[in-house]
Amino acid sequence: MKEINPASLLHNISKLGEDELPPVHLWNPPLCQNVDMRISRDGKWYFMNSPIGRERMVRLFSKVLRYDDDGNYYLVTPVEKIKLEVEDKPFLVIDFKIDNIGKDQIIYFETNTNDIFQLNTDHPLRVTINKTSNEPSPYVLVRSNLEGLISRNIFYKLVDISVNETINGITRQGIWSNNSFFSLQEV
Repeated sequence: MKEINPASLLHNISKLGEDELPPVHLWNPPLCQNVDMRISRDGKWYFMNSPIGRERMVRLFSKVLRYDDDGNYYLVTPVEKIKLEVEDKPFLVIDFKIDNIGKDQIIYFETNTNDIFQLNTDHPLRVTINKTSNEPSPYVLVRSNLEGLISRNIFYKLVDISVNETINGITRQGIWSNNSFFSLQEV
């Protein structure tokens, strides 16, 4: 069995092109065992407990990330599949920008892996509350069934621009994007 390391993974992934999302949902290669990779809650990637410092490598890995029905995350290439430990979500939202104002505004999120997308009904936002600490965990769908954790700093900036809206008789605090209202409270 050949040794799996970041360079061998990168070799297979780099053939795919940097800006395209490969059809990982169509690939079903064998699972490679004994490979320790993880993504921490703060969005940092690790291989064998060492941080992966090359941003380009992390961006490429993120493009072949898949979340399967078994509740696990995998890096998937046509020839290998590696299980990842993900402490919370695989992406971290680190920035946003707004076009327009009010209900017509469009919010664009950016992740730690340079994914940029609009907050809309295809990329909804949801908030859960930790029952022990009462801390909010805000998430947004980045792509397919992969979510990103909205960093605390960005979440509080969203709270600063939020409005109270009454919809169907219920008043909630939230934000507008693409003519849709997204609650910043657990629903």
